Amino acid sequence: MTSTPTVPARRRGRAARRNLALAALLAGTLAANAPGVTAARQHDDRTWFRRDADAIAALGVTGVQARLVTPDGRTMTATSGVADLTTRRPVPADGHFRIASVTKAFVATVVLQLAGEGTLSLDDPVERWLAGVVSGNGNDGRAITVRQLLRHTSGIHDDYPDPTSAEDFRQHRYDTASPEQTVARAMRHRPDFRPDEDWRYSNTGYVLLGMIIERATGHPWHEEVQDRIVRPLGLDHTSWPGTSPTLPRPHAHTYQAFRADEPLVDVTEQVGPGINGEAGLVSTTADLDRFFRALLGGRLLPAAQLAQMKDTRAATEFEPLMPGVRDGLGLFSRPLTCGGIYWGHEGGDAGWITAAGVTADGRRSVTVSLSGVRADTADDVRRVEQAESKLVDDALCATTDPRRQRG
Repeated sequence: MTSTPTVPARRRGRAARRNLALAALLAGTLAANAPGVTAARQHDDRTWFRRDADAIAALGVTGVQARLVTPDGRTMTATSGVADLTTRRPVPADGHFRIASVTKAFVATVVLQLAGEGTLSLDDPVERWLAGVVSGNGNDGRAITVRQLLRHTSGIHDDYPDPTSAEDFRQHRYDTASPEQTVARAMRHRPDFRPDEDWRYSNTGYVLLGMIIERATGHPWHEEVQDRIVRPLGLDHTSWPGTSPTLPRPHAHTYQAFRADEPLVDVTEQVGPGINGEAGLVSTTADLDRFFRALLGGRLLPAAQLAQMKDTRAATEFEPLMPGVRDGLGLFSRPLTCGGIYWGHEGGDAGWITAAGVTADGRRSVTVSLSGVRADTADDVRRVEQAESKLVDDALCATTDPRRQRG
C-alpha cells in the first residue's frame, strides 16, 4: 500500500497512485491438487473460484491469478484474462509479480523479531537509531517511535515522483532512489499530523524502518528478510531485485493508463522508487500463502510479538472503501461475511494489485494478483476492490459443508 483507497498510493504517477490506492485500499483456468477429495467437491470449488477470478477480469483487469490453500493442505489455483495483450498467452498460475506494499508485512515481521530478541524496542524513538534523519519543517525523530512507524501513526508525509505521461514514465522508468533520498523528500514537508493523533498510510515510515533494521543489525533490510523469513520458510520464488527492472519468468505483463483517455502502456519493465522497505519484493501466490500461514500460525514470531502485531486501530483513511478495516503493525484485519476476521496485507504498483489473506488460525489462506488494473475513476477503484475482496472472502469462508459453498 502506498497511497490508495485500499493500500495507499504505492507508486508514482497519478494513475499509478489510484491503482495503488486500490490495492492499497485493496479464458479462466483452474488446477486443483486435492488428494482424497471427491470430484464433486473439486467441481464445486472450481465453480466459485473461477467465477470470482473471471468477475475481476470482466472489469477490464488484464490478468488475474489466485491461489487458495485449505486447512487439509489442498491447493487450488485460478487464472483469468491474459498475461500479454500482444500474444494473448494465458496467465501463468505460478507467475512472479511485484508485491509492492505486501513487502511491509515482511519488514514488520523482522522488526518484531528484533524486538523479541531485545535488539530494539518498539517504543524506541526514531532518533535513537537514525540521529538527525527525521528533522526539519516540524518533523522530529525524538517524538516518533518505531511502533508509530509500523502502525502508520507517525504523521510523516509521503512524497514520491509522479510520472504524468507515458513519455515521462519512459524517461524515468529506470530511475532509482536511495532510502536517504526518499526520506529527504518527505522532510521537505510538514508532518500530516502529530504522532498518534491520526492514521494515514505512510510509505516513508517503512523506508525508515528499513534503515533502522540496517542500523540495528549491520545488514540491509532485504538481507534480514532473506535470512530470517525467506530461507527458513523455503520461499524459493521470493526475492529483492534491487535496481533490476525485469521480473523472473514466468510472469504476466502489467499495464497502466496515465490518463483516462489514453491507451494502456506496458509498464512491466521498470525500477521505480519503492524498493527500500516500503515495497520492493518480488514473489508468487504460493510463496505469499506460505508466508502468511507461517506468520499467523506462530512460526515466525513469539506469541508476545504476534499479539502486538495484531493489536489494531481503525484505519480511518481506508474505511470508506473497506468497511471494518483495522491496522496492526504491518498487518491489516478485515471482517469476514461468515463471521470473524481475516489478516493480511494489500499492495499495488503500476497496474499491479496484490491481496493476501489468512484466517486467524493461519490454516486457510488465499492470495490474488491482478495485472493491468485500470482505475481511472473512484467507481473503477470501488468495483475492482469489491470484486477482489469478494474472491478473498469467498475463499476464506468456504467450507467442506456443501450448504456453505459459494456458487
